Amino acid sequence: MTPHHSPSPGLRWNLLDDSLIRWRCTAHGDLQRSSLPELLAAMAADRVRDFPALRPHQRHPWHAFLAQLGAIALHRAGQTQPWTEAPPWRAALLGLTPDDADGAAWCLVAPPGRPALLQAAVPGERVTDWKNVLHAADELDMLVTSKNHDLKSARARARRSEPDDWLFALLSLQTQEGVLGAGNYGISRMNGGFASRPGVGVAPAEGGWGARWAADLQTLLTQRATIAEQQELMAEGGHALLWLLPWSGTESLPMQELDPLYIEVCRRVRLDDAGGGVLLARKTVSEVTRVAGKERNGRTGDPWTPVEKIEGKALTVQADGFTYKRMTELLTGGDYQHGAAWRLDGWPRDAALQVLAQVTVRGQGKTEGYHERRIPISPKLRRSLLGPQRVAVAEIARQRIDAISEIRKLLWHALGILFANGDGADRSDSTNDKATRFAQPFEQGEDSRFFDDWTQEAEADDADRPALRLRWLLGLEERAERVLTQSFNAGPRNGMQRYKARAAALTRLRSLRGPRSKLPDLAAHYARSHPGDTDRTQHHE
Repeated sequence: MTPHHSPSPGLRWNLLDDSLIRWRCTAHGDLQRSSLPELLAAMAADRVRDFPALRPHQRHPWHAFLAQLGAIALHRAGQTQPWTEAPPWRAALLGLTPDDADGAAWCLVAPPGRPALLQAAVPGERVTDWKNVLHAADELDMLVTSKNHDLKSARARARRSEPDDWLFALLSLQTQEGVLGAGNYGISRMNGGFASRPGVGVAPAEGGWGARWAADLQTLLTQRATIAEQQELMAEGGHALLWLLPWSGTESLPMQELDPLYIEVCRRVRLDDAGGGVLLARKTVSEVTRVAGKERNGRTGDPWTPVEKIEGKALTVQADGFTYKRMTELLTGGDYQHGAAWRLDGWPRDAALQVLAQVTVRGQGKTEGYHERRIPISPKLRRSLLGPQRVAVAEIARQRIDAISEIRKLLWHALGILFANGDGADRSDSTNDKATRFAQPFEQGEDSRFFDDWTQEAEADDADRPALRLRWLLGLEERAERVLTQSFNAGPRNGMQRYKARAAALTRLRSLRGPRSKLPDLAAHYARSHPGDTDRTQHHE
């Protein structure tokens, strides 16, 4: 797209005025193109369904950017509600950059001695001498090589990257990247250079992008003073848009000088006009991080980052993502201090909510995939989590996790016996590895249904919970046995060995019905209703 030419020379692709951002409306899915102020007005009216150029791993950085930027602009303008028209948004955004009244700080391309959007000025430097030149937006984005979401660097070379492709890639790099070799430092809002910036919060279950944005916007406006006090940041007058400050790469900004909702940049990068309406990017290294916050271990007051209370470190999600165990800890445990965006109270009584968790897991020189999970929170469950019933519903979840773990362990042993031809004492490493692989579908299945099952018991009356629990346990056993029997074809094929292996494997799994079972409710049920099964299980034990 050909950029709108700003009055000042050297300014291109001005997000205050140019219709550069593609989005689709909630009503009919029609494709729209708008400036940033026009987009914020549409968000305030909840007219935005999605962004066709936005990739999954860019979702949280884009949401966080819009929420932080909106809250900063409204606060500085003395407003408490978002505008539904573009002109006041434009005025407020321009008001955040008083030294750049021509809008340079909102342009994708500006002279190197001036700030551009998410790009710190580098006065006195010849950017054309920077050797790292990128011709595709994908190349600029944070390193993404995981097969989980199959994004390949520079695949955009096969097509022309549009301005919003560059915008989203630039935002992803500057607000969620970590360490990548010497001179390539990461953001302050994560626990170390090889960690990740999670996005965890509570959002309305209905509505488009604007519904969640509006909810988080109000939370950020009301919580900014608290964040400032808790994190020793500047409640007023702090640096909010860090690309407005020149950066030679030799100096770091103290955390104490930052606004509580600061939007950071972690790399020295400049976009440039390659001619013909085409963008390119140039990057170079820095000697230090932009923000001096290493000792904080990611504790910055980020509204979407939980912090482990004991270790005082921002949550780092592992390669397995937001498993049911991790999500249960976040939902019911007291081990985390949630960010401001985790808000269960203050909603209308009948509001349907969801926990939304997003992260791109980083490793050393690679990514471990993008992970996103949504968990519905009904009004009744929300009241339980906020009231005296929280301990009880948390205990229900803990007991269910323990039961799944116990049956998964028995299933693993049973599979090992199957693959060892019925001999439980003859277990090689390869047999154990095979058992682990074949047991995976069981826990994956329980993960996918865990919160639906848990919510059913958590919302039930006390008198109904034992029956619900037993029914769930019986289903759990049935699903484990199904995984085992579906694995029979991978066991021995010789007639006698096959019979022996299958019988021994089933007996091992059904030991959970016996008197030594660690699931007493299940054992008691079988003792009452199937005493013969219990006797046989006890005999084989």
